[in-house]
Amino acid sequence: MAIATVQTVVINTTNVDRLVEFWTNVLGVEVARSVPGFVWLKRQREGGVSIAFQEVPDPTEGRNRLHLDTFVEDLAKATEQIVALGGSHLETHEIMGFTWQVMADPDGNEFCIGAH
Repeated sequence: MAIATVQTVVINTTNVDRLVEFWTNVLGVEVARSVPGFVWLKRQREGGVSIAFQEVPDPTEGRNRLHLDTFVEDLAKATEQIVALGGSHLETHEIMGFTWQVMADPDGNEFCIGAH
């Protein structure tokens, strides 16, 4: 029996508005709720995990200890779209025929995209 259920992944940022604009476009969702210093996005599907942003005074230093894994239909097209939104492509990896890209949002928060 689970003690807890993951409901939301919270990303710290010094610029909530910039990351909300980026991630609502990448995930194709809208803002669910907003209070000063916090914004929660709608879930992509019923029962899914939501993403939220918390404004902090200083950026996180060093490599992120947490990242999101996302899946896309077309890896090259998604990479291009993410870069056009202000994200960046950091690395490409391949293991046993599965290829994924390590990307970063405008704050440098890393996330991965892999094709179905």
